[in-house]
Amino acid sequence: MHAKRGIDHIVYCVRDLDAAIARFEAFGFTVTPRALHPFGTGNALVQMQGCFIELLAIVEPGKIGAAAAGGFSFGPFCRDYLERREGMAMLVFESGDAHADHGDFTAAGLTTYPVFDFSRQAKSPDGSEATVAFSLAFVTDEAMPQAAFFTCQQHAPEYFWKPDYQRHTNAAEAIAEIVMVADEPVAWNALFDGLQGAGSARIDGGVLNVATARGAVTLMTESDFARRFPGETKMPDREGPAFAAAVVRVPEPDALRETLTSQGIPLGKDADGNPFVPAAEAFGLVVAFVAA
Repeated sequence: MHAKRGIDHIVYCVRDLDAAIARFEAFGFTVTPRALHPFGTGNALVQMQGCFIELLAIVEPGKIGAAAAGGFSFGPFCRDYLERREGMAMLVFESGDAHADHGDFTAAGLTTYPVFDFSRQAKSPDGSEATVAFSLAFVTDEAMPQAAFFTCQQHAPEYFWKPDYQRHTNAAEAIAEIVMVADEPVAWNALFDGLQGAGSARIDGGVLNVATARGAVTLMTESDFARRFPGETKMPDREGPAFAAAVVRVPEPDALRETLTSQGIPLGKDADGNPFVPAAEAFGLVVAFVAA
C-alpha cells in the first residue's frame, strides 16, 4: 500500500451548471470556465491549494448510454445519481500512479475496475486552450450505491492548475473535510483502510474518522450530523452511506459569515459556531467553512 492519498477533489452533481456556477460565485469562489468531457458531462471547477470542487452536469445526454459491463461508467453513474438528487456523488484522492493504486485497492479486497484514461481541453485565464489528461482508478461498494471513490493521476498538471483560479474573495484555501452520513459508520472501517492504508480509519464514539494526506473524511449517523449542522434533516432519497457536507478551510469564518449574510445568503451555524450553507441552498450538499 502506498502512502496516504490526500483529497484531490469532489464530484458535485448538479442539474443546472450555470446556476451552480452563479451560486458558488455568490459564495465568494472563483469558478473556472466551463469544460466538456468526451462522454457527455461538463464541468466548472473551484480550484484551491492542491484540491478542487468539480461542479458537474449532464450537458450532452445523447453521449451517455447504458453502463458498460466490466468497467466503471462515469456518465451513467452521474446521470443515475441526478435522477434521484443533486449533491456530491464521488470523492477523489490524488494519485501519482493510478495503475499502482488499482493494484493496491485490488490487493485490499476492494471492488475495482480497469483504469480509465481520458483527456479534455482546458481554458487558461488568458483564454488559451491546452489538453489536460487523466488516469482514474475507481472503487465502489454495492452497499454504497450513491457514492463512489477514485484516484486521479494528472498527466499535464502545468496546464490544469492556475494561480488566477485559486484566488477567491472568500479566501478559500483547501477542502478540510468531507462528511458522510451512514446508518453504521463503523462498518466502513475496512473500506477506508483499503483506500488509505491500514490504521487510517479510527473509531471514536460511533464516528469513523479517516486521515488522509490532505483533509479528513468523517462518517457519522444522521442524528450526529443533525447535531453538528443544526437544521439539516434526513437526506432525501438516501440509499446507503452518502456524502453530506464539504468543509472548506478559510482564514476568517466569522468575517465570511458577515459578508455572505450581508449579501442575503442564508447561513447556518454548526456546533462549533462556524458558518455553513444549508444543503437546500447549495444543490444538496452542506458547504461549511472552518478556520485555517
